[in-house]
Amino acid sequence: MKIIIINGPNLNLLGKRETDIYGDMPFEEYFDILKNKFDWFDLEYYQSNIEGELIDKIQEVGFSYDGIILNAAAFTHTSVGLRDAIAAIETPVVEVHISNTSNREEFRHNSFITPVARGVIMGFGLQSYELAVQSFIK
Repeated sequence: MKIIIINGPNLNLLGKRETDIYGDMPFEEYFDILKNKFDWFDLEYYQSNIEGELIDKIQEVGFSYDGIILNAAAFTHTSVGLRDAIAAIETPVVEVHISNTSNREEFRHNSFITPVARGVIMGFGLQSYELAVQSFIK
């Protein structure tokens, strides 16, 4: 099974930024743990701070991969383009957030991704990604 984790803006700073919210582990380190735990999956990772690059990646893998785990970060609340890209592909998308966006600032309560995602996992720290991977186990 081929699954890609796609992270949006500022998630390249995990382990450095707002560690009280996002923790102190860099994502690359956590991704190695995930790959070892789910070694029967073909797991890939992609991150960009640029909305168009995220859309390009979703379109690139959206007809050939078995799953996409997407943390669109701030673009969750602003990007109709990401929403439309997800609606246009066949690969199921699980929306992930490290924090519980529902108990944060009001502007984080709306997601353009949720209506076109297979499901949403949020609020479990980096473990949210593990739960998303598990959601693809049949």
